[in-house]
Amino acid sequence: MISSDYVLELCNVFYSGQVEPGSCVQRVIGNIKTGVILKDVSMVVHSGEVLAVLGSKGSGKKALLDVISRRAQGPVRGQILLNNHPMSMCLFQQRCAYVTHKCDLLPGLTVEQTLYYTPTKVSGYTKRSKVKQVMADLALSQVSNRCTEDLTHSEYRRLMIGVQLIKDPVVLLLDEPTWDLDPLNTYLVVSILSNAAKKYGTAVVLTMEKPRSDVFPFLERVLYLCLGDVVYTGGTRQMLEYFNAIGFPCPQLENPLMYYLCLSTVDRRSRERFMESNHQIAALVDKFKIEGGVFRKGSTITGLSHNIEHGMHTNKIPLLIGKPGLFSTGWNIYMRLLIATLSFKRAGFRQIFLRLFLLPVFFFMLWIFYREMKDLQHTFISRSGLILNCLAGVYFVGIINTILMYPTYRTRYFQESQEGLYGGTLFLLTYNLVSIPFSFLTTLAASAIVYSLVGSFDSSMEYFYFSLVLWACYIFTEQQTMAILMIVKDNFTAAIASIYITAVCITLSSGILRSIKGLQDWLYYLTFATQVRYASAFLNRKVFTNPLLNQALPFDLRQNCTNMNLVDASLLSGVSNPYCRYANGLAFLTERYSRDPTDVIFSGILEEDLNIGVTFAFALGMIVFNMFMYLVPLPAFVKAKFRE
Repeated sequence: MISSDYVLELCNVFYSGQVEPGSCVQRVIGNIKTGVILKDVSMVVHSGEVLAVLGSKGSGKKALLDVISRRAQGPVRGQILLNNHPMSMCLFQQRCAYVTHKCDLLPGLTVEQTLYYTPTKVSGYTKRSKVKQVMADLALSQVSNRCTEDLTHSEYRRLMIGVQLIKDPVVLLLDEPTWDLDPLNTYLVVSILSNAAKKYGTAVVLTMEKPRSDVFPFLERVLYLCLGDVVYTGGTRQMLEYFNAIGFPCPQLENPLMYYLCLSTVDRRSRERFMESNHQIAALVDKFKIEGGVFRKGSTITGLSHNIEHGMHTNKIPLLIGKPGLFSTGWNIYMRLLIATLSFKRAGFRQIFLRLFLLPVFFFMLWIFYREMKDLQHTFISRSGLILNCLAGVYFVGIINTILMYPTYRTRYFQESQEGLYGGTLFLLTYNLVSIPFSFLTTLAASAIVYSLVGSFDSSMEYFYFSLVLWACYIFTEQQTMAILMIVKDNFTAAIASIYITAVCITLSSGILRSIKGLQDWLYYLTFATQVRYASAFLNRKVFTNPLLNQALPFDLRQNCTNMNLVDASLLSGVSNPYCRYANGLAFLTERYSRDPTDVIFSGILEEDLNIGVTFAFALGMIVFNMFMYLVPLPAFVKAKFRE
């Protein structure tokens, strides 16, 4: 039963856009091939009806859905009306829905959780009842507790439809919902859509490339497209009358949907057939423009056309109903991220391992490798290597975790942002509220493993500061990788870029792989703009000002360095024992950081409060920078990469 009377109408719609894929350079300079994709398209679909848009590949089916949903990238002429109101982006996002051909649902969430945590205006008991109703309508009740990654192809497609039906749309667009499904599941999906259209009073518009005969009874209307031209649009049963009247009757035992689709498709098997079919289709297009008006306007639902013609329903049914509240939307996003992370399923265990255990496992391997360090001259190099590995481990594990986990949520964000559900700032805020506490716990645990090698547990604050610096490094590289992933779709490319940037910063600014004092002036001053300089200086000070290293360490068990001056590092060159290079930890720091051998204080380079403050400032600055970047409109060629 139809609860409300809605009508979606297209009148003489023309759409010009990109007709073939262009390279990144072509998109930047605007040198891409464009053309007319839709030519004078007119159609009508009412509440409770299912309209199938049929055509071969390249006929303009998806472009038509993009035009209706206001996602088309190019000039559009003509009228798109919902209850005689122009279809704006805001109107479509509030009252309509679009099930794209590809939809990435979050792994770790069950079917019921996926539906429940979709942002909508209703909540609580009402929403739970709606979720159960939608699952029953889509034959998903028996798999309600199954995770999305464990669903069959058909179940996943039906869940994609359910995510949109939960919003109660008055118009539902679907791009190839039966693609790659077997005949039984194709029949199931189309029959479910037909029943949902009748039950909820929704106008359903779906595209199909290979329609089967058994779905014929579920299609009230059909639209045939060929290279953007309308060959026929109107009632499915009236279609047989129309083509029979113009001299193209459907043979007995033939699938009429497929027969007339072949009739509306250009035959490219030979030049002669191409010319012949092209002329025939042009004649069919012209014929329908002259004689097809009555078929286009006709309604298959009794009593509805009278209301439409007189516009009686347009003043009774409110169109704009507003969006879900900001707090409600943020809470839904946060909860589904948290539940997906803490899920007792394969995806959840994977995320828990990456977020909590990967970094401690790496630091445990460092502990095994460095635990036999002796208090000899070589310990200066060994401890320096330990600091380098701690920094590199935190940075690179942060990159790995982000590359393996963030893209799934990023893709879902890009898909939902097109629906107008929320913006990038809210998405980043909720993601960080989930990610940052986990990163704090994992760096705290990892630091506890190696801290006994670099300091003493006598002071809990020293250990806490040591953990905080590593945590800030983790946050910074995580945010850096997220910024790259905002414009780079390929995960591997983004990982390589982030690793390269981090490796260069560690090499130049840490003072471990190369002494800072040996850098050219422009490189030296450039290091001040990197986080690793301050983090490394803080960690080196903590390690090499340890009382254990504030003495002349022997070269080995037989040779000592007691004759070395422990105060003035400038006397190192006159040491009588050539095997003892460093008088103490301060001498080692002087060699790595001081550009002036007489400057023992290093001009504040090793100032503890400054280094920890600037290290955290870089991390917080990167978080703010990412949120700002998600507010700035991206170029069209960048957004196009994430459109599907």
